[in-house]
Amino acid sequence: MIGKSVQRNRDTYQNDNRFYFEITQKIPGKLGRAGIIHTPHGDIQTPAFMSVGTKGEVRFLSMEELKSVGAQAMLSNGYHLRNRSVEIAKQGGLAKWSAWDGPTLTDSGGFQVMSLGSGLGKVVSMEREKEVVNTDPKDRLTTVSEDGVQFVDPFTNQLDFIGPEESMQIQCRIGADIHMAYDELTSLADSYEYNVEALARTERWAVRSLNEHEKHCDDLGYHQALYGVIQGGRWEDLRRSTAKKFAKMNFDGYGLGGAFLKENLGDILRWCNEELPEQKPRHLLGLSRPDDILIGTEMGADTFDCVAPTREARHGRIYTKYGNINIKKFADSDELLDEHCDCPTCKAGYTRSQLRALLKSENPEERSLYFKLASMHNLRFIIRLTEEAREAIIQGSFAEYKERFLRDYYGHR
Repeated sequence: MIGKSVQRNRDTYQNDNRFYFEITQKIPGKLGRAGIIHTPHGDIQTPAFMSVGTKGEVRFLSMEELKSVGAQAMLSNGYHLRNRSVEIAKQGGLAKWSAWDGPTLTDSGGFQVMSLGSGLGKVVSMEREKEVVNTDPKDRLTTVSEDGVQFVDPFTNQLDFIGPEESMQIQCRIGADIHMAYDELTSLADSYEYNVEALARTERWAVRSLNEHEKHCDDLGYHQALYGVIQGGRWEDLRRSTAKKFAKMNFDGYGLGGAFLKENLGDILRWCNEELPEQKPRHLLGLSRPDDILIGTEMGADTFDCVAPTREARHGRIYTKYGNINIKKFADSDELLDEHCDCPTCKAGYTRSQLRALLKSENPEERSLYFKLASMHNLRFIIRLTEEAREAIIQGSFAEYKERFLRDYYGHR
Protein backbone atom coordinates (compact mmCIF):
# COMPACT_ATOMS: atom_id res chain seq x y z
CA MET A 1 0.00 0.00 0.00
CA ILE A 2 1.26 3.46 -0.89
CA GLY A 3 0.19 4.96 2.38
CA LYS A 4 -2.38 4.35 5.08
CA SER A 5 -5.73 4.05 3.34
CA VAL A 6 -8.04 6.95 4.03
CA GLN A 7 -11.23 5.40 5.37
CA ARG A 8 -14.39 7.34 4.57
CA ASN A 9 -18.07 6.59 4.27
CA ARG A 10 -19.20 5.93 0.71
CA ASP A 11 -21.64 8.83 1.08
CA THR A 12 -18.64 11.20 1.18
CA TYR A 13 -18.23 10.62 -2.55
CA GLN A 14 -20.63 10.87 -5.44
CA ASN A 15 -21.93 8.10 -7.71
CA ASP A 16 -21.61 5.49 -4.96
CA ASN A 17 -17.81 5.95 -5.17
CA ARG A 18 -17.78 4.43 -8.65
CA PHE A 19 -16.53 5.43 -12.10
CA TYR A 20 -18.71 4.77 -15.13
CA PHE A 21 -19.89 6.30 -18.42
CA GLU A 22 -23.29 6.59 -19.99
CA ILE A 23 -24.18 7.70 -23.51
CA THR A 24 -26.99 10.25 -23.75
CA GLN A 25 -27.23 10.74 -27.53
CA LYS A 26 -25.25 9.72 -30.61
CA ILE A 27 -24.40 11.60 -33.80
CA PRO A 28 -26.19 9.70 -36.59
CA GLY A 29 -23.75 8.00 -38.94
CA LYS A 30 -20.72 9.12 -36.90
CA LEU A 31 -18.75 7.84 -33.91
CA GLY A 32 -19.47 10.89 -31.76
CA ARG A 33 -21.83 11.09 -28.82
CA ALA A 34 -22.95 13.16 -25.87
CA GLY A 35 -22.65 11.45 -22.52
CA ILE A 36 -21.90 11.66 -18.82
CA ILE A 37 -18.71 10.46 -17.10
CA HIS A 38 -19.58 9.65 -13.49
CA THR A 39 -16.68 9.93 -11.00
CA PRO A 40 -16.39 9.89 -7.19
CA HIS A 41 -15.93 13.68 -7.26
CA GLY A 42 -18.79 14.48 -9.61
CA ASP A 43 -20.09 14.18 -13.14
CA ILE A 44 -18.62 15.41 -16.42
CA GLN A 45 -21.14 16.22 -19.13
CA THR A 46 -19.51 15.35 -22.44
CA PRO A 47 -18.13 16.48 -24.79
CA ALA A 48 -16.11 18.54 -22.32
CA PHE A 49 -12.88 20.50 -22.15
CA MET A 50 -10.70 19.84 -19.11
CA SER A 51 -8.83 22.93 -17.99
CA VAL A 52 -5.12 22.31 -17.49
CA GLY A 53 -3.82 22.97 -14.01
CA THR A 54 -0.35 21.50 -14.51
CA LYS A 55 0.66 21.74 -10.86
CA GLY A 56 -2.81 21.58 -9.36
CA GLU A 57 -3.88 25.10 -10.27
CA VAL A 58 -4.67 27.08 -13.41
CA ARG A 59 -2.23 29.98 -13.45
CA PHE A 60 -3.68 33.34 -12.32
CA LEU A 61 -7.14 31.86 -11.65
CA SER A 62 -8.73 30.92 -8.35
CA MET A 63 -10.85 27.78 -8.20
CA GLU A 64 -13.96 29.98 -7.92
CA GLU A 65 -12.95 31.80 -11.10
CA LEU A 66 -12.33 28.49 -12.83
CA LYS A 67 -15.83 27.35 -11.92
CA SER A 68 -17.22 30.70 -13.11
CA VAL A 69 -16.22 29.90 -16.71
CA GLY A 70 -18.07 26.58 -16.63
CA ALA A 71 -15.11 24.27 -16.04
CA GLN A 72 -16.20 20.76 -15.10
CA ALA A 73 -12.84 19.06 -14.56
CA MET A 74 -9.16 19.85 -14.16
CA LEU A 75 -6.18 18.00 -15.63
CA SER A 76 -2.87 18.03 -13.78
CA ASN A 77 0.53 16.66 -14.71
CA GLY A 78 1.72 13.57 -12.86
CA TYR A 79 5.34 14.23 -13.77
CA HIS A 80 5.31 17.79 -12.46
CA LEU A 81 3.52 16.80 -9.25
CA ARG A 82 5.68 13.73 -8.58
CA ASN A 83 7.69 15.37 -5.78
CA ARG A 84 4.52 16.53 -4.00
CA SER A 85 2.57 13.29 -4.37
CA VAL A 86 3.11 12.16 -0.77
CA GLU A 87 1.93 15.52 0.56
CA ILE A 88 -1.12 15.41 -1.74
CA ALA A 89 -2.00 11.91 -0.54
CA LYS A 90 -1.80 12.97 3.11
CA GLN A 91 -4.30 15.75 2.38
CA GLY A 92 -6.81 13.39 0.80
CA GLY A 93 -6.00 13.57 -2.90
CA LEU A 94 -5.82 16.11 -5.70
CA ALA A 95 -9.40 17.39 -5.56
CA LYS A 96 -9.13 18.25 -1.87
CA TRP A 97 -5.48 19.36 -1.88
CA SER A 98 -6.02 21.76 -4.77
CA ALA A 99 -9.37 23.03 -3.41
CA TRP A 100 -10.88 22.28 -6.82
CA ASP A 101 -13.18 19.68 -5.23
CA GLY A 102 -14.41 18.31 -8.54
CA PRO A 103 -13.44 15.67 -11.11
CA THR A 104 -9.72 15.52 -11.90
CA LEU A 105 -7.39 13.74 -14.29
CA THR A 106 -3.62 13.23 -14.33
CA ASP A 107 -1.38 12.21 -17.20
CA SER A 108 1.38 9.69 -16.76
CA GLY A 109 4.49 11.55 -17.81
CA GLY A 110 4.33 10.05 -21.30
CA PHE A 111 4.34 13.49 -22.88
CA GLN A 112 7.61 14.34 -21.11
CA VAL A 113 9.14 11.19 -22.60
CA MET A 114 8.93 13.00 -25.93
CA SER A 115 9.19 16.68 -24.99
CA LEU A 116 12.35 16.10 -22.93
CA GLY A 117 13.57 13.50 -25.41
CA SER A 118 13.08 14.33 -29.07
CA GLY A 119 12.34 17.88 -27.96
CA LEU A 120 9.57 18.41 -30.49
CA GLY A 121 6.53 18.73 -28.28
CA LYS A 122 3.09 17.88 -29.63
CA VAL A 123 2.79 19.15 -33.19
CA VAL A 124 -0.36 18.83 -35.28
CA SER A 125 -0.02 21.81 -37.59
CA MET A 126 3.08 20.91 -39.58
CA GLU A 127 2.40 21.02 -43.32
CA ARG A 128 5.43 18.95 -44.24
CA GLU A 129 6.84 16.33 -41.91
CA LYS A 130 10.31 16.83 -43.41
CA GLU A 131 10.47 20.10 -41.46
CA VAL A 132 10.74 18.29 -38.13
CA VAL A 133 13.96 16.80 -36.81
CA ASN A 134 14.50 15.05 -33.49
CA THR A 135 16.95 16.36 -30.92
CA ASP A 136 20.35 14.68 -31.12
CA PRO A 137 20.36 11.71 -28.69
CA LYS A 138 23.35 13.09 -26.80
CA ASP A 139 21.38 16.25 -25.97
CA ARG A 140 18.21 14.53 -24.77
CA LEU A 141 16.97 14.66 -21.19
CA THR A 142 15.36 11.22 -21.29
CA THR A 143 16.65 7.70 -21.85
CA VAL A 144 14.06 5.06 -22.72
CA SER A 145 14.56 1.40 -21.82
CA GLU A 146 12.29 -1.60 -21.39
CA ASP A 147 12.06 -0.92 -17.64
CA GLY A 148 11.03 2.72 -18.03
CA VAL A 149 12.49 6.18 -18.54
CA GLN A 150 15.41 7.96 -16.90
CA PHE A 151 14.59 11.67 -16.69
CA VAL A 152 16.82 14.66 -16.11
CA ASP A 153 14.72 17.56 -14.81
CA PRO A 154 15.52 20.54 -17.08
CA PHE A 155 15.16 23.02 -14.21
CA THR A 156 16.79 21.24 -11.28
CA ASN A 157 18.93 18.53 -12.95
CA GLN A 158 17.17 16.07 -10.64
CA LEU A 159 17.45 12.48 -11.84
CA ASP A 160 14.29 10.40 -11.78
CA PHE A 161 13.58 6.92 -13.01
CA ILE A 162 9.91 6.42 -13.82
CA GLY A 163 8.53 3.18 -15.19
CA PRO A 164 4.92 2.00 -15.31
CA GLU A 165 4.97 0.99 -11.65
CA GLU A 166 6.44 4.30 -10.46
CA SER A 167 4.00 6.28 -12.61
CA MET A 168 1.01 4.41 -11.18
CA GLN A 169 2.27 4.87 -7.64
CA ILE A 170 2.76 8.60 -8.21
CA GLN A 171 -0.67 9.01 -9.79
CA CYS A 172 -2.43 6.98 -7.11
CA ARG A 173 -0.83 9.17 -4.43
CA ILE A 174 -1.93 12.29 -6.29
CA GLY A 175 -5.34 10.65 -6.45
CA ALA A 176 -7.11 12.10 -9.48
CA ASP A 177 -10.36 10.45 -10.50
CA ILE A 178 -8.82 9.43 -13.83
CA HIS A 179 -5.23 8.33 -14.50
CA MET A 180 -3.36 7.55 -17.71
CA ALA A 181 -1.37 4.37 -18.23
CA TYR A 182 2.33 4.85 -18.89
CA ASP A 183 3.20 5.21 -22.56
CA GLU A 184 5.92 6.34 -24.93
CA LEU A 185 4.83 9.25 -27.11
CA THR A 186 6.76 9.28 -30.37
CA SER A 187 7.41 12.36 -32.51
CA LEU A 188 6.56 13.27 -36.08
CA ALA A 189 10.19 12.65 -37.02
CA ASP A 190 10.24 9.07 -35.72
CA SER A 191 10.16 6.35 -38.38
CA TYR A 192 7.57 3.63 -38.85
CA GLU A 193 10.13 1.11 -37.58
CA TYR A 194 10.70 3.06 -34.37
CA ASN A 195 6.94 3.45 -33.88
CA VAL A 196 6.57 -0.33 -34.11
CA GLU A 197 9.22 -0.72 -31.40
CA ALA A 198 7.81 2.01 -29.16
CA LEU A 199 4.23 0.78 -29.55
CA ALA A 200 5.15 -2.76 -28.53
CA ARG A 201 6.86 -1.30 -25.46
CA THR A 202 3.78 0.85 -24.67
CA GLU A 203 1.60 -2.27 -24.89
CA ARG A 204 3.83 -4.09 -22.41
CA TRP A 205 3.83 -1.04 -20.17
CA ALA A 206 0.01 -0.99 -20.32
CA VAL A 207 -0.14 -4.46 -18.75
CA ARG A 208 2.30 -3.40 -16.03
CA SER A 209 0.31 -0.19 -15.46
CA LEU A 210 -2.92 -2.12 -15.00
CA ASN A 211 -1.34 -4.56 -12.57
CA GLU A 212 0.22 -1.83 -10.41
CA HIS A 213 -2.79 0.46 -10.57
CA GLU A 214 -5.05 -2.31 -9.29
CA LYS A 215 -2.95 -2.51 -6.12
CA HIS A 216 -3.36 1.17 -5.23
CA CYS A 217 -6.48 2.57 -6.94
CA ASP A 218 -8.49 2.60 -3.69
CA ASP A 219 -5.72 3.68 -1.29
CA LEU A 220 -7.19 7.15 -0.67
CA GLY A 221 -10.69 5.86 0.08
CA TYR A 222 -12.28 6.54 -3.30
CA HIS A 223 -11.96 4.62 -6.55
CA GLN A 224 -9.48 5.95 -9.11
CA ALA A 225 -9.98 4.98 -12.76
CA LEU A 226 -7.30 4.14 -15.33
CA TYR A 227 -7.28 4.92 -19.05
CA GLY A 228 -5.08 3.07 -21.52
CA VAL A 229 -3.26 5.39 -23.96
CA ILE A 230 -3.48 4.54 -27.64
CA GLN A 231 -0.40 5.39 -29.69
CA GLY A 232 0.75 4.30 -33.16
CA GLY A 233 1.64 7.53 -34.90
CA ARG A 234 0.01 8.18 -38.28
CA TRP A 235 -0.19 4.54 -39.37
CA GLU A 236 -3.57 2.81 -39.63
CA ASP A 237 -2.25 -0.71 -39.10
CA LEU A 238 -0.53 0.30 -35.84
CA ARG A 239 -3.49 2.30 -34.56
CA ARG A 240 -6.05 -0.42 -35.23
CA SER A 241 -3.93 -3.28 -33.92
CA THR A 242 -3.13 -1.61 -30.61
CA ALA A 243 -6.72 -0.39 -30.15
CA LYS A 244 -7.95 -3.96 -30.57
CA LYS A 245 -5.49 -5.16 -27.92
CA PHE A 246 -6.38 -2.38 -25.47
CA ALA A 247 -10.10 -3.03 -26.00
CA LYS A 248 -9.59 -6.47 -24.44
CA MET A 249 -7.81 -5.05 -21.38
CA ASN A 250 -9.57 -3.95 -18.22
CA PHE A 251 -9.23 -0.19 -18.71
CA ASP A 252 -11.95 2.21 -17.57
CA GLY A 253 -11.49 4.38 -20.67
CA TYR A 254 -8.90 5.42 -23.21
CA GLY A 255 -6.53 8.26 -23.93
CA LEU A 256 -6.04 9.04 -27.62
CA GLY A 257 -2.44 10.14 -27.93
CA GLY A 258 0.16 10.94 -30.51
CA ALA A 259 1.87 13.67 -32.47
CA PHE A 260 0.62 13.83 -36.03
CA LEU A 261 -0.17 16.10 -38.92
CA LYS A 262 -3.36 18.09 -38.48
CA GLU A 263 -4.86 16.72 -41.66
CA ASN A 264 -4.65 13.16 -40.26
CA LEU A 265 -6.57 13.79 -37.03
CA GLY A 266 -10.01 12.64 -38.19
CA ASP A 267 -8.71 9.43 -39.76
CA ILE A 268 -6.55 8.55 -36.77
CA LEU A 269 -9.45 8.98 -34.36
CA ARG A 270 -11.72 6.93 -36.59
CA TRP A 271 -9.18 4.10 -36.81
CA CYS A 272 -8.90 4.00 -33.00
CA ASN A 273 -12.52 4.49 -32.05
CA GLU A 274 -13.91 1.98 -34.53
CA GLU A 275 -11.93 -0.63 -32.58
CA LEU A 276 -12.47 0.59 -29.00
CA PRO A 277 -15.56 -0.37 -26.97
CA GLU A 278 -18.33 2.17 -27.40
CA GLN A 279 -19.41 2.09 -23.77
CA LYS A 280 -16.14 3.49 -22.39
CA PRO A 281 -15.05 7.17 -22.47
CA ARG A 282 -12.18 8.51 -24.61
CA HIS A 283 -9.94 11.49 -23.95
CA LEU A 284 -8.12 13.29 -26.78
CA LEU A 285 -4.83 14.40 -25.27
CA GLY A 286 -3.45 17.89 -25.75
CA LEU A 287 -5.65 19.54 -28.40
CA SER A 288 -7.98 22.55 -28.17
CA ARG A 289 -8.28 24.25 -31.56
CA PRO A 290 -12.00 24.58 -32.42
CA ASP A 291 -11.71 22.44 -35.55
CA ASP A 292 -9.76 19.80 -33.61
CA ILE A 293 -12.45 19.67 -30.92
CA LEU A 294 -15.31 19.46 -33.41
CA ILE A 295 -13.58 16.83 -35.53
CA GLY A 296 -12.62 14.99 -32.35
CA THR A 297 -16.20 15.09 -31.09
CA GLU A 298 -17.56 13.86 -34.41
CA MET A 299 -15.06 11.01 -34.43
CA GLY A 300 -15.81 9.78 -30.92
CA ALA A 301 -13.65 11.73 -28.46
CA ASP A 302 -15.49 12.70 -25.27
CA THR A 303 -13.06 14.96 -23.42
CA PHE A 304 -10.18 17.24 -24.36
CA ASP A 305 -7.35 19.18 -22.73
CA CYS A 306 -4.68 21.66 -23.77
CA VAL A 307 -2.59 24.48 -22.26
CA ALA A 308 -3.13 26.66 -25.35
CA PRO A 309 -6.18 28.72 -24.24
CA THR A 310 -4.46 30.17 -21.17
CA ARG A 311 -0.95 30.24 -22.61
CA GLU A 312 -2.09 32.10 -25.71
CA ALA A 313 -4.17 34.47 -23.62
CA ARG A 314 -1.07 35.48 -21.66
CA HIS A 315 0.65 36.33 -24.96
CA GLY A 316 -2.21 38.48 -26.21
CA ARG A 317 -3.96 35.96 -28.48
CA ILE A 318 -7.69 36.24 -27.83
CA TYR A 319 -10.39 33.90 -29.14
CA THR A 320 -13.56 35.36 -30.68
CA LYS A 321 -16.51 34.01 -32.65
CA TYR A 322 -15.00 35.36 -35.86
CA GLY A 323 -11.43 34.17 -35.31
CA ASN A 324 -8.53 35.12 -33.06
CA ILE A 325 -7.27 38.65 -32.49
CA ASN A 326 -4.00 40.08 -31.19
CA ILE A 327 -4.96 42.32 -28.28
CA LYS A 328 -1.74 44.31 -28.72
CA LYS A 329 -3.18 45.87 -31.89
CA PHE A 330 -6.17 47.50 -30.16
CA ALA A 331 -4.81 50.57 -28.39
CA ASP A 332 -7.89 52.72 -29.07
CA SER A 333 -10.74 50.22 -29.24
CA ASP A 334 -13.86 50.48 -27.09
CA GLU A 335 -15.06 47.08 -28.31
CA LEU A 336 -15.46 44.12 -25.99
CA LEU A 337 -13.24 41.14 -26.67
CA ASP A 338 -16.25 39.42 -28.22
CA GLU A 339 -19.75 40.85 -28.14
CA HIS A 340 -21.16 37.29 -28.27
CA CYS A 341 -19.23 36.16 -25.18
CA ASP A 342 -20.70 35.34 -21.76
CA CYS A 343 -17.39 35.11 -19.87
CA PRO A 344 -16.87 37.16 -16.65
CA THR A 345 -14.43 39.48 -18.45
CA CYS A 346 -16.84 40.43 -21.21
CA LYS A 347 -19.83 40.63 -18.84
CA ALA A 348 -17.82 43.05 -16.68
CA GLY A 349 -17.43 45.32 -19.71
CA TYR A 350 -13.66 45.31 -20.18
CA THR A 351 -12.73 46.79 -23.54
CA ARG A 352 -9.93 45.72 -25.85
CA SER A 353 -7.97 48.91 -25.19
CA GLN A 354 -8.33 48.51 -21.41
CA LEU A 355 -7.02 44.98 -21.57
CA ARG A 356 -4.18 45.98 -23.86
CA ALA A 357 -3.19 48.68 -21.35
CA LEU A 358 -3.14 46.09 -18.55
CA LEU A 359 -0.95 43.77 -20.61
CA LYS A 360 1.46 46.59 -21.51
CA SER A 361 1.59 47.95 -17.97
CA GLU A 362 4.86 48.00 -16.04
CA ASN A 363 2.85 47.28 -12.88
CA PRO A 364 3.03 43.51 -12.15
CA GLU A 365 -0.39 43.56 -10.48
CA GLU A 366 -2.01 45.09 -13.56
CA ARG A 367 -0.35 42.53 -15.83
CA SER A 368 -1.53 39.74 -13.52
CA LEU A 369 -5.05 41.14 -13.76
CA TYR A 370 -4.80 40.99 -17.55
CA PHE A 371 -3.56 37.38 -17.39
CA LYS A 372 -6.57 36.45 -15.27
CA LEU A 373 -9.14 38.29 -17.39
CA ALA A 374 -7.78 37.03 -20.71
CA SER A 375 -7.41 33.46 -19.43
CA MET A 376 -11.02 33.40 -18.24
CA HIS A 377 -12.17 34.65 -21.63
CA ASN A 378 -10.26 32.07 -23.68
CA LEU A 379 -11.18 29.20 -21.38
CA ARG A 380 -14.83 30.16 -21.48
CA PHE A 381 -14.68 30.30 -25.28
CA ILE A 382 -13.44 26.71 -25.57
CA ILE A 383 -15.66 25.38 -22.77
CA ARG A 384 -18.70 27.06 -24.34
CA LEU A 385 -17.81 25.39 -27.66
CA THR A 386 -18.04 21.96 -26.03
CA GLU A 387 -21.28 22.92 -24.26
CA GLU A 388 -22.84 24.02 -27.54
CA ALA A 389 -21.56 20.90 -29.32
CA ARG A 390 -23.17 18.75 -26.63
CA GLU A 391 -26.49 20.54 -26.97
CA ALA A 392 -26.33 20.24 -30.77
CA ILE A 393 -25.78 16.47 -30.48
CA ILE A 394 -28.74 16.13 -28.14
CA GLN A 395 -30.91 18.23 -30.47
CA GLY A 396 -29.78 16.28 -33.53
CA SER A 397 -28.16 19.30 -35.21
CA PHE A 398 -24.44 18.69 -34.75
CA ALA A 399 -23.53 18.74 -38.45
CA GLU A 400 -25.23 22.10 -38.90
CA TYR A 401 -23.64 23.50 -35.74
CA LYS A 402 -20.17 22.36 -36.78
CA GLU A 403 -20.49 23.87 -40.25
CA ARG A 404 -21.80 27.19 -38.90
CA PHE A 405 -19.20 27.51 -36.17
CA LEU A 406 -16.25 26.74 -38.43
CA ARG A 407 -17.56 29.06 -41.13
CA ASP A 408 -17.77 31.94 -38.64
CA TYR A 409 -14.47 31.19 -36.91
CA TYR A 410 -12.25 30.42 -39.88
CA GLY A 411 -14.13 32.19 -42.67
CA HIS A 412 -13.51 35.76 -41.56
CA ARG A 413 -9.71 35.74 -41.62
